[in-house]
Amino acid sequence: MTHGVLRPEFHAAIERTRDPAYAVGAQAYMKSELPYLGVRTPDLRRAWRSVFDAHPIETEKEFAAELRDLWDDAEFREDRYTALALLDRYRQWVSLTLLERLIVEGAWWDLVDTIARKVGRLLQRDPSVAEDMRAWSRDGNMWKRRVSIISQLGFKERTDLALLYDCIEPNLDDPEFFVRKAIGWALRDYAWHDPIEVDRYVREHADRLSPLSRREATKNLARLLP
Repeated sequence: MTHGVLRPEFHAAIERTRDPAYAVGAQAYMKSELPYLGVRTPDLRRAWRSVFDAHPIETEKEFAAELRDLWDDAEFREDRYTALALLDRYRQWVSLTLLERLIVEGAWWDLVDTIARKVGRLLQRDPSVAEDMRAWSRDGNMWKRRVSIISQLGFKERTDLALLYDCIEPNLDDPEFFVRKAIGWALRDYAWHDPIEVDRYVREHADRLSPLSRREATKNLARLLP
């Protein structure tokens, strides 16, 4: 496959579904420097399936080249969304080093939270990634800290509770909104599996958890607790 095929093919695939008014609103909401094409998620997903099916990638070198074109040379924010969708199609070539780069360069919640799910998949496949998450939880980069905290979202009974707490602990006093929100989100998510434990943790750390983290963590506790 000729390198740089996917981005123009993707643009062609979604041309008829573009909504300029939606694009303006999305860019303002996301505070994005990159403009938006103005395509809603269902149309994006249909375009990804069509384009990826029509242009399969056969080597890791081709994958890296297409990813660079979509991510590094993105003209629109949806190009970067497409790059992240490409990671789902070719999981065999996704490494933690690659995801770390995308987190640092993406540096905003819509991209970072999508990447966090992919970090979670690596964590499930390779338990040694847990030590990387512990290191990330103390990293100077706020977005890596956020990912370390939310990397186990949806794990339920498979959650490594010691890892979750190890990633939360260094960030309890962090004033950053996105870190505080992540703490509350991760605890709220785990509460669906074990509300008693989350209630215990929130009470025990009431003096250090920010009001935002506490509020997020306890949103569903009243109806989940026995």
